Amino acid sequence: MAKVKAPVEFRNVSKRYGTVTAVDDVSFRIAPGTLVTLLGPSGCGKTTTLRLIAGLEMASAGRIFIGDEDVTALSAADRDVSMVFQSYALFPHMSVLENVAYGPSVQGFKKADAEAMAAEKIRLVGLSGLEKRAPSELSGGQQQRVAVARALVLEPKVLLFDEPLSNLDAKLRRRVREDIRQLQTDLALTVAYVTHDQEEALAVSDEIIVMSNAKIAQIGSPQALYEEPSNLFVADFIGDANIVEATLMTRDGLHASIQMGETTLRLLHRGAQPGPVKISVRPDAMTLSKSGAGLSGTVKKSSYLGKVREYSVKTAIGELFITAPGRSDEFTSKSEVVISFADSGIVVLP
Repeated sequence: MAKVKAPVEFRNVSKRYGTVTAVDDVSFRIAPGTLVTLLGPSGCGKTTTLRLIAGLEMASAGRIFIGDEDVTALSAADRDVSMVFQSYALFPHMSVLENVAYGPSVQGFKKADAEAMAAEKIRLVGLSGLEKRAPSELSGGQQQRVAVARALVLEPKVLLFDEPLSNLDAKLRRRVREDIRQLQTDLALTVAYVTHDQEEALAVSDEIIVMSNAKIAQIGSPQALYEEPSNLFVADFIGDANIVEATLMTRDGLHASIQMGETTLRLLHRGAQPGPVKISVRPDAMTLSKSGAGLSGTVKKSSYLGKVREYSVKTAIGELFITAPGRSDEFTSKSEVVISFADSGIVVLP
C-alpha cells in the first residue's frame, strides 16, 4: 500500500465565487500517513478546502500538490483521491460487496478481480460475513464502514472524509471515529478530515487546521491547540474556555507576572506587553477548595453530569465555568470557595 503515503500541500490557495472569497490565501501541508482535520464553524471554508483537494472545486489562485505532482488543474478523476461523504451515498439496490466493488468495475477490472479487491477491504473494515446484505439491513455504523471500504478499494493516495459521523448518534460516533482512526493508523493512510465537532477533531487527529472566515486561524496538534491557543477565536472555539481580563504587571525573560483579582500568576507572556491582557483559562485548570490561598468566589450553580461536576462561580474577575471530577466533593449553591490554578491550561492571548 505504499502508494497511499503521499503528502498534500496547499501553496497560497484561494477560491472565489464572484465577489465572495470562500478560501483566502491558505497554505498548509498534510504529511504522508497522517490524519489532519479541517475544523471550524459553518461557512469558515473547511468543506471548500476539502473539495479543492478532491478536485470537485478548482482553485482561483495558488497551487495544490499531491505527492510531487501539481494537481491544481487536474480533474477529480485524475487526482487519485477518494471521498467518504456525510450521506454515505451507498447504492440501495446493491449488496455490500457490489457497492464496494463498483469502483474497480467501472475502472475496467474483471468482475472476479473487482470482487476480490472488495472482499479484502470489507475484511479490513470488519464487515466480513455481511457481503450479501443490502445497505438497508445494516446499522448506521456499518453503512459508514461500507462507505470507507468503497473509498479504500482502489487504494487512493489520499482519503477524504466530509463530516462522516454527523448522521450517527453520540455513542456510535465515538465507536466509529475510533474505527476510522485505527484503520488510518494501521494502513498509514494520508487523510484529510472535515468536522465542526471539536471533540471529534481532538480525538482523531495528528494535526488540526482551525479555520475562520476563509483563513487559517491556527495549525497544531490537538494538545497544542487546547493548551496553547494562539488567539481569542481558537481559545473560544476549541473546547470550553473562560476568557478573563487581567493585567500584565512585569516581564521577566519569557515569563510575566499576571494580576487576576487578588491572585497573581506567573505565565509565559507570549509577546504581550505590560498593561491589560486577556487570559484563557480552561474549566479543568481550576480547583475548588473551602479555604487556602487563591481567588475567592461564590458558587452560583452546581450540576452533576456523571463523569464531571460543572460549577458557575462568581468572582471578582467575573463568572467562571469550572469542572471537577464527578466523584469529587460537591460544593452546593451559595458555597464560599477558593479557586486555585493549575500549571497548564492557562495562557495569555497575544
